[in-house]
Formats: sequence, structure tokens, C-alpha cells
Amino acid sequence: MQTQLPRGISPLIRATAIHTDVLKAAVLETAVLAGHLLLYPAGITRERAATAPATAPRGARPPVLLLHGLSDNRSVFVLLRRALARDGTRHVEALNHSPLTCDLRAAARRLARHVEDVCARTGRQEVDLVGHSLGGLVARYYVQRLSGDRRVRTVITLGTPHTGTSAVPLADVHPLIRQMRPGSGVLRELAAPSPGCRTRFVSFWSDLDLWMTPAEAARLDHPDLITRNIQVIGIGHLALPVHPAVSARVLEELDADATASGTTGAASVA
Repeated sequence: MQTQLPRGISPLIRATAIHTDVLKAAVLETAVLAGHLLLYPAGITRERAATAPATAPRGARPPVLLLHGLSDNRSVFVLLRRALARDGTRHVEALNHSPLTCDLRAAARRLARHVEDVCARTGRQEVDLVGHSLGGLVARYYVQRLSGDRRVRTVITLGTPHTGTSAVPLADVHPLIRQMRPGSGVLRELAAPSPGCRTRFVSFWSDLDLWMTPAEAARLDHPDLITRNIQVIGIGHLALPVHPAVSARVLEELDADATASGTTGAASVA
């Protein structure tokens, strides 16, 4: 026997659940922001290039470069970096964008030089890239427009506005933010054909990412690219690089074998 709820109760329950999820995400975002403000000074300086063996150990994974978002620095990746380097088979570095950068293309050219440097120091032919927000677009531009697909096996993006975001309209004073708006010149370049691109893309997008308007802007759908979109449930923009569930899934995607990397699909992280 089924008991029916009075009319109007079910929508009220759903609205309450949504409100609770938003409140939890907001509390987490606040905690992450507070912690990051404490760590921020330690990430201002450029990372000293780590000494790597001329020949990588057998079975080692490709090096990973971490790319932060706008107004941020490498300190945002403290927890993710630890997770990626835990087993000792992966060389991990974080690249700071210059605070004077006003063109995403310039950041991508700098990334290209850094990738060549990492490959020379590690003896590897390929790297993986993980970009948060703006960092994901820098990675994409390098791969799609600067022939970076010959060096990059996988690009993972976290809350990256692949189709542009309309959030915080008053911030358009900054040229990099203008490049992240829908229809910008950079986004039109990235939407252009990229035939033969060999790099695999994995995009994490969250239903509660308030910096993405709409939230689906962080999905990557391009007819010429190997893509996988992973929806994250109940996690805000700032928490994406530090949440343990996201870190675990990033590690899983980077460890995926070659046959899995040739697929297009979707998944979720709750």
C-alpha cells in the first residue's frame, strides 16, 4: 500500500534538499578559501625545478603539470599534488602564471616552453596537464593551437569555462576575464576544428559551481576532441582542486590505460 504525500509537500522536500546542498557547499567553499588564504604566500614564488633522473624509472607515469586559475597560485594544489605524488611513480610540478599576464595565449606559450623543459629534465616524451578554471583553458590552447598534442597525453580540467561564463559581469575590466566570456576570440579559436588532435580531455564540472554560468559551461564537447565529462555533485568552484573525492577520480583518470583513453563519455562524482 502506498501512502501519498499531501499536494505540494514533495516540491517542498526537494527545495529543502537543494537549499541544504547549497548551504553545505557554501560552508565548504568558505573553509577552503580561509585555508587557501593562509597557504597563498607560500605559493607566490616560482617553484624551484626539481632534479629528475635522466631516465625515468620503469613503469613510471608521465610527469604532471598543474595549472592554477586566475588570481591564484600553485598553493591551491597542495593536497592534489600530494595525492598524485604519493606512490613515487609520477613527477609532479605546479606552474605559476605571471601576474602580469593579460593574454591567455601568452600563458599558453609559456606553458609550451615549460613542457619542453620538463620533458628534457625527466627524459619523458609526454606529460599530463591538470588545470583549474583558467588553467584548463591555457592547457587547451597549448594543445589545440600550439601543437601541444604531440607532448600531452591527457588534459584534466576542473571547473574550466570551456564555452565561457557570464558570472561576475563587473569583472570584465580584466582582459583575461574577457577572454573567458562566451564568444570571446580565444574561445572561438578553441571551438574551431582541431582535426587529428591526439590528446585526451577529461572535464570535471559541478552543479554548484557558482563561477560557471551556466554550470554546464565547464563541460567540454568538441567534435574533433576525445572528451569525457564528469559531473561533480555538491562541490563549489574553489573546492574542486582540494576535495578528496575529486582528487581520487583525477588520479583514476590519469591512470586509465590507453584503450580507455580513446573513448568519449560521461560520469559523475558524488
